[in-house]
Amino acid sequence: MSIAHGTILGGLSTVPDLDEALRAYRDTLGLELAERGELDADLAQSWGCPGNAGSPYAVLRPASAEPCWMRLVEQPAHPGFRPTRSYGWAAFECTVEDVWHWPDAIPPGQFEIVGPPKVIENIEPAFIPMQVLGPGREMVYLNQVLADMPGSDLPRAKSPVDRIFIVVLAAPDREASVEWYRQRLHLDRGADFTIPYTMINNAFGLSPDTQTTLTMVSKGRMPIVEVDDYPAEAAARPRHEGLLPPGNALVTLAVQDLDACELDWIAAPASREGALYEGRRAATTLGPAGELLELVECKP
Repeated sequence: MSIAHGTILGGLSTVPDLDEALRAYRDTLGLELAERGELDADLAQSWGCPGNAGSPYAVLRPASAEPCWMRLVEQPAHPGFRPTRSYGWAAFECTVEDVWHWPDAIPPGQFEIVGPPKVIENIEPAFIPMQVLGPGREMVYLNQVLADMPGSDLPRAKSPVDRIFIVVLAAPDREASVEWYRQRLHLDRGADFTIPYTMINNAFGLSPDTQTTLTMVSKGRMPIVEVDDYPAEAAARPRHEGLLPPGNALVTLAVQDLDACELDWIAAPASREGALYEGRRAATTLGPAGELLELVECKP
């Protein structure tokens, strides 16, 4: 299968109890377990997280077999972490077949529903969104796609919970982040949107009509990164020394040529085996909002 430059290959979240997280993602959401083990020290080092060497992890994939993997890594929760309050990866948006199914299908205690399904009033919606917090307080959107957007093609789900089709970045400087992705990864600047962003307004105690501007970073008509302006009260994400950031920790994108990316790598690119990598070269960098971004070389 050919994988286009910029394709979201996966999102990694940290969880305090891997078995509990598997009950949520595998048994409830229906993702299929592709791999389970303990993190290789070299891989953890390539993320700049040497303390995660030996951490229990699992890799899951949609039943549709779309090339997108959800990774869970067990590590202690951080007492200072609050979702949607800090810079870095803020959410993974997944496409689902029937968003209305999920409020009653999620057992108590597995996911916290922070935004029930909602039809956006007064406009023709492209999708119906729903937001949940997972076992590690990671934010996951379950979005039922209804139509394409004027500048973007949105994937329809081929399984009850399918691929990640947008990753959300909380940025201290939206324009700087957008330019970084455009220049360093050769991606495209998409449309700007200014909306009353419920998740951000609730997290910071702002008025419900407070407006937030966001910009889509894409490759052609394929959306990839939603870059959000965050209030001045936001801060760098608190994290344990040597470990992954809590919550939505790392995003993996496909690129055609690692050597063409003008980036400072945490460790030199290396070929890696196992689910997601499949023998391809990979390397990780830090983005301008402090986000961990892993790139996997998928030559055409």
